Amino acid sequence: MKNYVIAHDLGTTGNKATLYDREGKLVASAFDSYETEFANTGWAEQHPEDWWRAVCNSTRALLKDSGVAKDDIACITFSGQMMGCVPLDKAGRPLRKAIIWADQRSVDQEAWVADRIAREEVYRITGHRLSSSYSLTKILWLRDHQPDIYRNTYKFVHAKDSIVARLTGAFVTDPSDASSMNLYDLQQGIWSPVILQAAGLDAAQLPDIHLSTDVVGEVLASVAEEAGVAPDTPVVIGGGDGACAAAGAGVVREGSAYNYIGSSSWIALATEKPIYDPSLRTFTFGHIVPGMVMPTGTMQAAGASYQWTRDQLCAIEIDAARRLSISPYELMNLEAEQSVPGANGLLFLPYLMGERSPRWNPRARGTFIGLTIRHTRADMIRAVLEGVTFNLRVILEAFTAQGVAIDAMRLIGGGARSRFWNQIMANIFGMPVQRLSILEEATSMGAALAGGIGVGLYPDFSMIEQMNQIADVIDPMPSAQAAYDRLYPVFNAAYDALAPIYEMLADAM
Repeated sequence: MKNYVIAHDLGTTGNKATLYDREGKLVASAFDSYETEFANTGWAEQHPEDWWRAVCNSTRALLKDSGVAKDDIACITFSGQMMGCVPLDKAGRPLRKAIIWADQRSVDQEAWVADRIAREEVYRITGHRLSSSYSLTKILWLRDHQPDIYRNTYKFVHAKDSIVARLTGAFVTDPSDASSMNLYDLQQGIWSPVILQAAGLDAAQLPDIHLSTDVVGEVLASVAEEAGVAPDTPVVIGGGDGACAAAGAGVVREGSAYNYIGSSSWIALATEKPIYDPSLRTFTFGHIVPGMVMPTGTMQAAGASYQWTRDQLCAIEIDAARRLSISPYELMNLEAEQSVPGANGLLFLPYLMGERSPRWNPRARGTFIGLTIRHTRADMIRAVLEGVTFNLRVILEAFTAQGVAIDAMRLIGGGARSRFWNQIMANIFGMPVQRLSILEEATSMGAALAGGIGVGLYPDFSMIEQMNQIADVIDPMPSAQAAYDRLYPVFNAAYDALAPIYEMLADAM
């Protein structure tokens, strides 16, 4: 049997390629970047040819750096950015640039669909709000504004699916990416006839749905040399990046949860059934684990709030860190430790970019509340970390209010490196947090796991316990937890009180 899995993670800034062996060990990695075009306000596009180039380049770099032979690759598999729209012709070639997840141009199409099917019904069927963020309205925008491209499109797919089509000739997707289209019946596992009819679309315009672990084809001889792999190499479809990250974080069983902390942040669970929030605050994706789904809540500015704090408040730390050749965040954390839990009565609302789940308020703004002449930069830095974490608790409680039991929170992403912030999370969440051995490779690791299972290299999803072990467990500190429990209702009340002010401010500008 061949010994290696190549996993590609087609992200927003570039493609991360990784090579794993049969023991689940990361052997090599490579990155190839590409650009996003913002031609108009609310638009965000990428060229699928750039994705293809990045996949080919990073594959060659992987094999060259590792010394692994092409004919020792057991499979190629994928994770990728979700909620996009890539129109392909019958040859698997893109007919235009891809409209990616960040694109918000299709608000008129969202309103058009809402006139034909209730938003609550869309949420019940798909697990998601009806939104211009998802693929459905982007497809309809093409129908309305670029009808020639719409008519000539054979299939509308996602980023990873477009590469798989080019590699294999198969037009397929998986439940996780399908669930990010506002078109997928989450419980039936099919394209929703009800929504398709309301939108005037045909299921034949969409890819076939396969399990994330399915081998969906083999690399065509006509593209193998360009792709840098051997002809007939099996291709496993993999999944959307969020679901692959869940698997890479070990969230593959009922009741487990993880918190990704990057520029944005989200909390996601693994459950057997969708979680439907009465106020439509959270959403549910398909998982890459067969029979599981992934309830999720996402905030906009987590690490981005701390980065803003660094750039605007911490010039001293930036200068000192440059001289010491360390991260300025290390010095910021040391400064914040000089404050106390609750930052001496200073609160920060982390809405620097509006807010998604569970507030769903694009007009929300960042705010310091309680600032006095006695407060220090240490208080302000600490308040930012606490405010982000309070907001993550709002997401967490949207799930626990539905009766979901979560024993511990796994952490991945660059923000998980700070033990100081880990301790704040444990205290505010009121549960142990588990920092994993590998924090920033979880997405491609989850894809590699699906691929290895698909070709029999790995036994099942429990393999992740060997691939990404828990490196550290941080338990809540009772006194700090009690202090945060007193402040948490104040944090929520502050948002509620300011919500109308945000509206007034937006109208005044």
